[in-house]
Amino acid sequence: MPPNRPIRIAGCSGSTSDRRHAMHSLASNYESDPIDVIIGDWMSEANMTARAWSKTDSIGEAYEATFLEALIPALPHIAKHKIKVAVNAGASDTKGLYEVVKNILVEKGLDLNVAWVSGDEVLDAVRKFKKEGRSKFENVYTGESLENWKFEPIYAQAYLGGLGIAEALERGADIVICGRVSDASPVIGAAYWWHKWQRSQLDRIASAFVAGHMIECSTYVCGGNFSGFKVLEQLGWDDIGYPIAEISEAGEVIITKQMGSGGQVSVETCTSQLLYEIQGPWYYNSDVTAVLDELWFEQLSANRVALRGVKGELPPSTTKVGITAKGGFQAEFHWFLVGLDIADKARMMEAQTREAIGDHANNFSKFEFTINGSSPEDPKSQTSATVAFRVFAQAEKEEDLSPAKFLRPCIDVIMEGYPGATFHLDIRQGFPKQVFEYYVTLLPQSDVQHAVHLHSGETIDISPPPKTKIWAKKQPSQAFTEKAVDLKSFGPTQRGPLGWIVHARSGDKGSDCNVGFFVRHKDEWDWLRSLLSVNTVSVLLGDEYKGKPISRFELPNARAVHFLLHDHLDRGVSCSSSYDFLGKNVAEFLRARHVDIPVKFLNRGKL
Repeated sequence: MPPNRPIRIAGCSGSTSDRRHAMHSLASNYESDPIDVIIGDWMSEANMTARAWSKTDSIGEAYEATFLEALIPALPHIAKHKIKVAVNAGASDTKGLYEVVKNILVEKGLDLNVAWVSGDEVLDAVRKFKKEGRSKFENVYTGESLENWKFEPIYAQAYLGGLGIAEALERGADIVICGRVSDASPVIGAAYWWHKWQRSQLDRIASAFVAGHMIECSTYVCGGNFSGFKVLEQLGWDDIGYPIAEISEAGEVIITKQMGSGGQVSVETCTSQLLYEIQGPWYYNSDVTAVLDELWFEQLSANRVALRGVKGELPPSTTKVGITAKGGFQAEFHWFLVGLDIADKARMMEAQTREAIGDHANNFSKFEFTINGSSPEDPKSQTSATVAFRVFAQAEKEEDLSPAKFLRPCIDVIMEGYPGATFHLDIRQGFPKQVFEYYVTLLPQSDVQHAVHLHSGETIDISPPPKTKIWAKKQPSQAFTEKAVDLKSFGPTQRGPLGWIVHARSGDKGSDCNVGFFVRHKDEWDWLRSLLSVNTVSVLLGDEYKGKPISRFELPNARAVHFLLHDHLDRGVSCSSSYDFLGKNVAEFLRARHVDIPVKFLNRGKL
């Protein structure tokens, strides 16, 4: 039985491309910095679609093999110290990864039990519902009906909660392998198991849920992707440490990190991570809904931050489902433009390329020319004066983007091109590659066959939540703040980048992009909430604003204003034509936009 103390849960991975040494580092340092459970997130909308393709077309592993690179060096320490592990690295072949891990343990002679969680694969349920007319499977981002989607689904995965993980741990599992559980579900499952919680203890589960959100992206909460990153140089930004969540039986949460590691856990880094990828004040999981509007953080001591003000409500009756389809092919080609007349040089190349490709361009579903970057006035180096010019195309058929029909015409115009015409010699991106469409909808939790498969061979069904709530389709939104403060009352101003005093964080969910802004001081909060209305953000977006809806809500205790930019990201990461396919740089673009900033705030120092 776990002891009656807070559970210490460490996050070792935020993506399939995270550093692989973290699990070993956490486990091997147990004696000086003990942890109870290591969790890791290996899933994203990008590899959900890629692994779905692997599964359906039998192309390589459909699980995330980088998990094994992290696990194997750590196994002796995990076994010695009885550390539990719960991850979603199973991707689209959870049982397959389970078998691989089980065999590795036998080979190494380690007495560890492995379990795996099923139920996330729901294509058959979606097809049955669709055939019976029980649901239109409306796209949660665009409102489109699945029957009007022009792509044929090849795979569908539901987001599972954490109670399957809790059951596996309760039945003696040391390593729990999942597919598409939600990113925070391993933390929910670990805390639920450790403290013997009940489903009715919603506030506690909600706090664990938000704690999971804080640490599932590994080093993000310790300074990774933090707009105040410059303070980290003195603290060791070359090897930022991994986070630990301490969760008490009452649901109290403290976020900290590995002892002696680089980076920082502060109110600011925690607020930054909180604002990443949320959609509004209601934050959904299959086990609970966390209500965030009164949330705040308290710095207890160096690298120890308490989470406050989370409220728990009933979970939704449905769970999110990501549907994958083959979306065709894409290819791109890059020119380098240097110095003067960048826009004119780009216009010349676009005209010549369109002429060379001719009517065949009618076979492209997308054909775009973009200038990426700018050349400064009186540049100090040729590198600083170099701008990328990108030719991008997508087509339904691979043959329509064959080298003869796309790459060769792009190259052929070089001798008639702009002054200095030079293309990138690595032309591999000019060959067609498969892309995937991703469609997000909802499925009743009662129709998800959530189950745990134990090392003994026993299978245990996990029932859906006994009580749920039907939440409104749209989150609460406030176009501008109540009782706004007159901006002139803050005194003299200086025109400059918003990011001189404002932190921000953004990310993707399907085609939606969220961006949250926050400040350090109370009087700055009154200014920020009064400044940042929906209309102001649409103006700051400039040419990036396409007239789509924008939702807004405030977190006054965290001094933050959050915006959801609906349908902003061109269909999502798996098929986006944007350089910023994850939406992570929307915040940095907006921080670079100029506004009138009170001089008294600038006197405190810039970020």
